[in-house]
Amino acid sequence: WQQYDPWSAPLQGGPVAPPPGRRGRRAPLVAGAVALALLAGGVGGCIGAYVERYGGISDIKLPQSAAEEGGRKPDSVAGIAQTALPGVVTLHVRGGAEQGTGTGFVLDHQGHILTNNHVVEPAGSGGEISVTFSGGQTAKAKVVGRDGGYDLAVVQVEGVAGLRPLTLGNSDSVRVGDPVVAIGAPFDLANTVTSGIISAKQRPITAGGKKGDGSDVSYVDALQTDAPINPGNSGGPLVDAKARVIGINSAIRAADSGSGPDGGAQGGSIGLGFAIPINQAKRVAEELINTGRATHPVIGVTLEMEYAGDGARVSERSKDGKEPVLPGGPGAKAGIKAGDVITKVDGAPVHSGEELIVKIRSHRPGDTLVLTLQRGGKERSVRLSLGSSSTG
Repeated sequence: WQQYDPWSAPLQGGPVAPPPGRRGRRAPLVAGAVALALLAGGVGGCIGAYVERYGGISDIKLPQSAAEEGGRKPDSVAGIAQTALPGVVTLHVRGGAEQGTGTGFVLDHQGHILTNNHVVEPAGSGGEISVTFSGGQTAKAKVVGRDGGYDLAVVQVEGVAGLRPLTLGNSDSVRVGDPVVAIGAPFDLANTVTSGIISAKQRPITAGGKKGDGSDVSYVDALQTDAPINPGNSGGPLVDAKARVIGINSAIRAADSGSGPDGGAQGGSIGLGFAIPINQAKRVAEELINTGRATHPVIGVTLEMEYAGDGARVSERSKDGKEPVLPGGPGAKAGIKAGDVITKVDGAPVHSGEELIVKIRSHRPGDTLVLTLQRGGKERSVRLSLGSSSTG
């Protein structure tokens, strides 16, 4: 009894054979069940992975906000750009072996466009100027007048319908910190809009030409802005929050090239751009349109541009046969003498000859100024009425 196992097979009679007709079916049934289980597991795994990755087996629909029906506020960057862009143009200039790209903007319905002199200068007297409007329309332009001393030029297109002149603001009303928008074609990328603020005023900027005689150098009492400006922005408008032009973008300070028209080299913006105040540009543009040339206010003295001291010193000797103080000129009438050092204009300090020219150029011929000067170790003040010279 100790060895009895009621679950074991019978000990007598030999092995029990399966019933007739069922021999060999058990093994295929087991194999089929295993295969079916593997197939179902594989399909289920694939479906699970798909659902986990894509969230379902139907087409994917991503969430998105509804379209906005309203426009933009007029004083937003988008609103300002919408107002100003139709009046901004891109200029392509070719002449001889030179060519370049710049920007300008429409002044009136007669087709006058204001830009920088250094933009149109490559065209010379026989070159070609092509103007492209923001909508894609193109037209040929001719130079009406240009002035290197102010770095301004006026060109004109004819036969163009639907011109959109920009409104001119008042640069004397601008304050440091005011928001501004610059529009132009940096690196020939037309209709580019950037924004920033007025970061400084009355920056004495000299650009182009050869320093020395003051006749071929641009002297600008500039507005400084941190709105990104790059090569190709030259001549484009700097506008205020009401889309009024307050300056003409003309120069940048680039990290690798110093200051000059468009920075000189192809350096990018580092947040130091300079614009000609529109009050100065308006007067020059009107003169260029009406007479083909612009007048420059002068004091009738020759400055010693190499002077290293503080202030602007009047030359002590004649140069090119000219007296350092023009006889009968504004300076002579005011009592200025050779060797005097001019240190202030209307109470504002002057640190160099370039700064004095910039201060003078920011006024009109006929304006009266008070100059502070040093002579023989003593300070004195003189009143001077600005004279006029013209170039064209």
